[in-house]
Amino acid sequence: MIHFVDETGSTNADLLAGLSAGEALREGDWLAARRQVSGRGRQGRKWFDGAGNFMGSTIVRPAESDPPAHTLALLSGLAVYEALLPFCPDPSALTLKWPNDLLLRGAKLCGILLESQANTVVVGIGVNLRAAPDLPDRRTISLSEVTATPELEDFADRLAKSFAVELERWRSHGLELLIRRWQAAGHPKGTLLTVHDPSGDRVTGEFAGLDASGSLLLRDSDGKTHTVHAGDVNLD
Repeated sequence: MIHFVDETGSTNADLLAGLSAGEALREGDWLAARRQVSGRGRQGRKWFDGAGNFMGSTIVRPAESDPPAHTLALLSGLAVYEALLPFCPDPSALTLKWPNDLLLRGAKLCGILLESQANTVVVGIGVNLRAAPDLPDRRTISLSEVTATPELEDFADRLAKSFAVELERWRSHGLELLIRRWQAAGHPKGTLLTVHDPSGDRVTGEFAGLDASGSLLLRDSDGKTHTVHAGDVNLD
């Protein structure tokens, strides 16, 4: 089920509040807003509120037998990638950037924010379908710049189905298949990246793939391979 509201502060915040209040939220259900006034992204960034864009959240309740919950970041990015792929005139222009940003022609098309509460993960997704924000630190793009955009409700339905398929694969086949498919859709090996980790350190090097846990491998100019578990990644 996809429940649309005309306006809210943040769909992630709404679901987190619902969990705190003991609401019976179900996997597979989505909350989507036609307008968000307090949307947010990673590291506290404000999330752009563009009319006609997709802004929505869902929940996942990981079980003990599931892969590690942090790999839902890779799963979410891949789900959006698969949902958008049929709309792209040039599929090769659509790429994933670790861990879960989506780029079109090298510019940011989508942002994803995962937040945890108790044993539940809230997954928030924003896709620039009709308009893109002006950001000082990176290029952005909307789907409307390359093709006719789908109706919001149609895209929401496609994304919800794609996410459900990826979630089932994640549970049934584990990380190996997810990582292999993510790498096929991601920036090519050898791509020059700069990572700002949570401690403030900065490392630049070539993308060397993902390890078995989904962490980023970055090979610096001295040939040393760094394993990155978290950080803000920029393409150089």
